Amino acid sequence: MKKDKEVWRIVLLALGFGAFVLLVPLTHLSEAQSRAPQAANPAVPGDELQRSYQIDSYHLVSNNGAARGETLYFYKCWMCHNQYTIQAEYGNKAPFLHLKDLYKQTKLVTGQSVNDATITDQIKNGSAGMPSFTTDMSDADVADLVSYLKSGRCCVEGENPPANPWYRAETHPWSVPKSTSGGPRGKVRIPSGETPEGIMVQLIAPNGARTTVYAQEDGSFEFPTMQTGDYTLRIAKPLEYKPYHRDGVRIDGATRLPEIVLERIVRGEDLPAAKEVLSQLSGVEMLWNLQGSNFEKVAFNRSCGCHSYQQALRNRFDERTWRLILHRMMHYSGAPLINPEPGRNETTKDEEVLAKFLTRVRGPDSVDMPVRPFPRPHGAATRVVITEFELPRVLLSPHDVHGDSQGNIWYTSHKTQFMGKLDPGTGVVTEYKVPLIAGALPGTHRVWVDKNDIVWLSENWAHRLTRLDPKTGKFNQMVIEEARPINTPGFSNFAMAPDGTVFHTDRGPEGKGGTLTQYDPSSGSARVVKQWPLSKVTTTYDSTISADGNYWAGGSPAGNGNSIEMLDIRTGKMLELDTGAHESISARGGFDPSGNPWFGGRGGNLVMLDFKVGRLREYVAPLPYYPYNRYYEAMPDKNGEVWAGVNFGGSFVRLDPKTERWIEYVMPEPFSFDRRTWIDNSTNPVTVWYVDYNGYIVRIQPLQ
Repeated sequence: MKKDKEVWRIVLLALGFGAFVLLVPLTHLSEAQSRAPQAANPAVPGDELQRSYQIDSYHLVSNNGAARGETLYFYKCWMCHNQYTIQAEYGNKAPFLHLKDLYKQTKLVTGQSVNDATITDQIKNGSAGMPSFTTDMSDADVADLVSYLKSGRCCVEGENPPANPWYRAETHPWSVPKSTSGGPRGKVRIPSGETPEGIMVQLIAPNGARTTVYAQEDGSFEFPTMQTGDYTLRIAKPLEYKPYHRDGVRIDGATRLPEIVLERIVRGEDLPAAKEVLSQLSGVEMLWNLQGSNFEKVAFNRSCGCHSYQQALRNRFDERTWRLILHRMMHYSGAPLINPEPGRNETTKDEEVLAKFLTRVRGPDSVDMPVRPFPRPHGAATRVVITEFELPRVLLSPHDVHGDSQGNIWYTSHKTQFMGKLDPGTGVVTEYKVPLIAGALPGTHRVWVDKNDIVWLSENWAHRLTRLDPKTGKFNQMVIEEARPINTPGFSNFAMAPDGTVFHTDRGPEGKGGTLTQYDPSSGSARVVKQWPLSKVTTTYDSTISADGNYWAGGSPAGNGNSIEMLDIRTGKMLELDTGAHESISARGGFDPSGNPWFGGRGGNLVMLDFKVGRLREYVAPLPYYPYNRYYEAMPDKNGEVWAGVNFGGSFVRLDPKTERWIEYVMPEPFSFDRRTWIDNSTNPVTVWYVDYNGYIVRIQPLQ
């Protein structure tokens, strides 16, 4: 090869499986080539049945046109251009504008006339206060987005999210299996010689429910007993293998399925960094495989934890655009980042590090190295059945789940007025519309079902404690008085005590302690019963109550911290402990049978307050990507084992604190964005539920 055409570099990649040296050719690309958005690789087939591929391709609703443009708008535009965004001045004095009826206006803020050409140019090239999407969106992407803007349906605001075409439970009635064995079985074979252990085999039922089992060491697999009929058989997340799926596979009892033979996409261990491969990697796998220092990657981990890593890392922007986005993300309050935070205009240290890092690894001229996924599950980690349930709508940002006495699973939606109830036996979802509060972004946060099957919700943006009677469908929205303005994070992670009272921490002034408040909602309004001061923190991220109602506990303040607070409700004695120099960032959790509170640490560990000895204990899962994983919650079961979704690791961990044995269950999608775990302790083994922030409900049934 000519030296002026190729540059050879030796790159040492330490991936946790042993260091290896890779000789990689980096071709000099022309400016036009290097600045074009990443296109599909024809040599690497895409799998349209993989949810992550649909998300990364923005095909959740449609493959083209205004419907696809709505999905693009949700991911690319909504954060700044929504009606709840305060018209804040930003750098060059340009406001964030709501784009409803854009085509009825005569001029853009730039002074240009409103037409397809000028809007396309604005999207591609941006302006002083707006990112440029020319290196991130293809011409087809921009055309679909423009089509949506002029369709009259703009803009998605959470009042009418689009229907999910994969949800078919009402039009195709079908039973969802409860058992974990006794159904169709088969074998996976890989002619190239690799072990098939851990390969995920999936059956998709006519109602859209997906059941996944795992191949054992000899390649054998067995599904639960399933309703007789035709299914789609596929391999979930095939990664190094070509996609495999067969429609119309007849299932009748313990049907012997045809042998599944898999073919590698490349001969070596390292996979091409094609869109089709990257969409199957968990966020942590993507971050792990990027060039860069541990310092840079940890800064990314600590600063970008509100959404999936994939959402950020699938973009490619120039430095100016990355800086605009980082400023917006790091200087504005709230998950939708609606309000500007006073006095936070200076560039932070992490912001500078991230701007340089992201421009280098996700800039217009960055070239991806080949990637190597983490090993597949083996042993006990393959002894599990995973079921995924579709929801009737997409773009929900679903947040929490909780079960009722009838076995239904209730879920909330963080950015829309829709919430609902899943019947796990059929996959049918009953939707409810939470009444809108004038001026407030619609959205529900925590859901709690009491002993009478009354559903309690927190409306985070509207600062309401909301009661729903499922029998009548009536809502009662009770105001929670707080000093923070509407559309900033407010009443959210409450806990309901056995006596029906509600506990929540109210944020105190900066530098001063917050207040733990007990409310009584029995009269139809949130009456304050009692308050306790927090001396060391302004607030806690979560609130949880022990089963006997005698103790309350809360984790660190949102964003950072290393503390856990625990109150003896009977005596008023408050215990406030911390983890020292390590920012464990304890988020959400619950009490174990011994009365110890557990919290998922966004600092990469599970944290337990050992009540008997009065100290905090940290547990770190033996995962290869420890520095970059995060836990949003840790939930103990009836046996004292603790379950937690690895937010960006695409897996769930299970810890037995007595033996310190960990099991990692890898999910069929590269997501495990678990904000709230609900455990059904009536089954043996227990059944674990969560709703993924990417839009579907997951049931985990361990076999042992």
